[in-house]
Amino acid sequence: MSRIDETRPFLPVQIAVMTVSDTRDPATDKSGDTLVERLTGAGHVLVARTIVKDDQAAITDQLRAWISDPAVDVVISTGGTGLTGRDVTPEAFESVYEKRIDGFGEMFRTLSYAKIGTSSLQSRATGGVAGGTYLFALPGSPSACRDGWDLILQYQLDNRFRPCNLVEIMPRLQEHRP
Repeated sequence: MSRIDETRPFLPVQIAVMTVSDTRDPATDKSGDTLVERLTGAGHVLVARTIVKDDQAAITDQLRAWISDPAVDVVISTGGTGLTGRDVTPEAFESVYEKRIDGFGEMFRTLSYAKIGTSSLQSRATGGVAGGTYLFALPGSPSACRDGWDLILQYQLDNRFRPCNLVEIMPRLQEHRP
């Protein structure tokens, strides 16, 4: 059974949050607020936060900047994961991945199915790794951000979570890189 091992010290992770939207600003970014509240409430460090337009090049540029920044361990985005013409977040993320974390999107949709039924098929939530940085893209609703954090990320970004977690393998993410 999975659990938190209280005998291990908590290791905070450095996280950047990106909201992808043509309409949100800092005053109306409820999904970004939800992620920030969750991650800081868990003891992690918010190292950056921005709002990027629904533009693949702009999203990719921001991802590359954070991937190259040693102060950023994890990027979590919200928005742009749907099926409309403006939804290009998964394409931007896929263009920078070195490795996909297929289970993240699969697990997100499975957990969403319990709440929203077959509408969960419209989510293109995705996760991966690039340059030793974890990258996760969530849908743009506060509810989806709560689900992504509360049901998946809060555990996988906690080094005390057993039987395993993403934090404990962070030092090994760049093995075999030139």
